[in-house]
Amino acid sequence: MRFSLMTEPQLGGTYDQLLELARWAEAEGMVSFARSDHYYSNRQPRPDATDAFATLAGLARETNSIRLCVLVSPISFRHPAVIAKTAATIDQMSGGRLDLGVGTGWMDLEHDVLGLAFPDWSERFARLTETLPYLRAAFEDDHALMSGHFYAIDAEVRPRPTGIRLVVGGSGPVRTPTLAGTYADEYNHLPVRPEELAPRIEIVRKAAAAAGRDPETIEITVMGPVITGRDESDFRQRLIRAANERDTDPDRLLERWTDSGIPVGPPAAISEVMAALGRVGVSRYYLQWIDLDDREGLEMTWDVLRH
Repeated sequence: MRFSLMTEPQLGGTYDQLLELARWAEAEGMVSFARSDHYYSNRQPRPDATDAFATLAGLARETNSIRLCVLVSPISFRHPAVIAKTAATIDQMSGGRLDLGVGTGWMDLEHDVLGLAFPDWSERFARLTETLPYLRAAFEDDHALMSGHFYAIDAEVRPRPTGIRLVVGGSGPVRTPTLAGTYADEYNHLPVRPEELAPRIEIVRKAAAAAGRDPETIEITVMGPVITGRDESDFRQRLIRAANERDTDPDRLLERWTDSGIPVGPPAAISEVMAALGRVGVSRYYLQWIDLDDREGLEMTWDVLRH
């Protein structure tokens, strides 16, 4: 299992903090540094909510080898041509290190407060369905044409991308993995039990074959937290603290996290979860880290994962 670091800066995280963590992840040999794409948070006091593409462009010039990922950009924020042009620019700035995640979006709050249109889910999914083949063609061909219900584009993308990977993420049981298999380089899912994820991975593989693509070239990844400790005693203490913060019983919290597929437990338990994910086809896990000031916790968790 390989690992990436995933951050959620709308919950707290300045550019300087992101840069520090991206450089740390690069030095530690992680595959990529990822961030969400949100403009708002209802957390109080309200944190900075930096723009995903702007910060990744900055990181492109201040890191050397680690891949940079937006996971994922909602189609409701930007026109597909703007997504393509911005991604191609960051690709050039990074020397071909951008992973572009695109999705339907889900947070109605940020759209409401900022006055951004937020169509119903069926329309957002239809827009995504139009966007993905355009992006695939724009990044691979000299000329990309789209003439659909929502968008009409007839233009080449310059600068020409050299290393963009297209990521499709979501938890839909059929249509999302089908889109991923047809157009994406990577299919990303939230934590679920391996037996629940396996059928969706199979849909990805079948869709890829139907599209004339090699199913084995599509990377399967999971993004979520890891809750562990240096040993059984350390984990138990951390679990008790987390339960107290949520006003619940530690064993009940452990059961809830385990049932939802989150890797949770002492180091041996984490190894078992990662091995189970690997057996169904997952090759990389994005470690979602919310508290960017908790470096001690991050470094402890990383020590557990890499050993």
